Amino acid sequence: MGFERQIEEALSELKASGLLRKPLRISGPQGPEVVIDGKPVLCLCSNNYLGLANHPAIAAAAEASLRLDGVGAAASRLITGTMDAHREAEGAFADFLGASAAALFSSGYAANVGTIQALVGPGDVVFSDALNHASLIDGCRLSRAEIHVYAHRSPGDLESLLAQHRAKGGRALVVTDSLFSMDGVTAPLVEIARLAHAFDAGLLVDEAHALGVLGPNGRGVAAAAGVKPDLVIGTLGKSFGLAGAFVAASEPTVALIRNRARSFVYSTAPPPMLARAAIAALGVVRDAEDPRRSLLTHAATLRAGLRDLGFDVPDGESQILPVLIGENDRTMRLSAELLDQGVFVQGIRPPTVAQGTARLRLTPMATHRPEQIDRVINAFASLRNPR
Repeated sequence: MGFERQIEEALSELKASGLLRKPLRISGPQGPEVVIDGKPVLCLCSNNYLGLANHPAIAAAAEASLRLDGVGAAASRLITGTMDAHREAEGAFADFLGASAAALFSSGYAANVGTIQALVGPGDVVFSDALNHASLIDGCRLSRAEIHVYAHRSPGDLESLLAQHRAKGGRALVVTDSLFSMDGVTAPLVEIARLAHAFDAGLLVDEAHALGVLGPNGRGVAAAAGVKPDLVIGTLGKSFGLAGAFVAASEPTVALIRNRARSFVYSTAPPPMLARAAIAALGVVRDAEDPRRSLLTHAATLRAGLRDLGFDVPDGESQILPVLIGENDRTMRLSAELLDQGVFVQGIRPPTVAQGTARLRLTPMATHRPEQIDRVINAFASLRNPR
């Protein structure tokens, strides 16, 4: 059988199992309403939580940077790719999180994979939450350290694994998301931090979905809990409305990452325009108390409204609402029906979530209006045979 035929069979298998994905094409800017196939629809599935992806002040900072810095960084950070804009952005984000240093990456995936691989390796040991993001999982695997997966959000299981395996490794690292992107629940960081300290392990917390939304001035779950992790990963492609990511930590830790993270050392630096736009976005995020309140109010309204309709919406206090459906095909059928009614809600299927837990993942934006949130609830109410 030829190679191309094997590829076609693999695609057929995905289709038969309800797992074939085809991205929809968005026209124009990202916002609470987007245009798909010429039709405006409410967008309830992006990570543009504060609605900053089309913010005029951030766009103006990017435009000004084009004139000042040019378009590209031209090389990796350790060649000629470190520019004033990168250093200024790193200083701003380090200050935001109370860290002494930060390193800017091209994406959250690159930051997680590169950071973990830079800090631990053969002879070391890593302890990872069972529902961590794929980029954290891949970073653990690529490090070639010994990996132990603890039960989701279970300090008890983490403590048991630390007691059994901590002594085997040289360095030890506990890795967790702060806000889990498919369930909308937070990690018990106070207990996890206590255990990491007790067993002389570093603590890496990925605040991707929490920064900008939760905690004082949007500084995340760790800040809200009074926890200071050894490393915080933050992405710019969610609440900040951009792309890229950073890791904030001590000066020695960041220096080691800059020297050993392969996704940092061997990648062209992010465009300086992105770095200067990130600084502008950070200024907006710091002061976005009213948008944060609006966002969480929208989420609470949706959660209550969908539960009243009989949908299975787990407890949560974040901006991420999973509506559990179960079967892949039914999940995607409901997603298509909602889109027909002008509400864009994406279906989430394995391997992103566990088999049998396919769901509709709703994420409102601070910039949605209350009447738009009511439209979403009404669209769910009119679904054909939703359960």
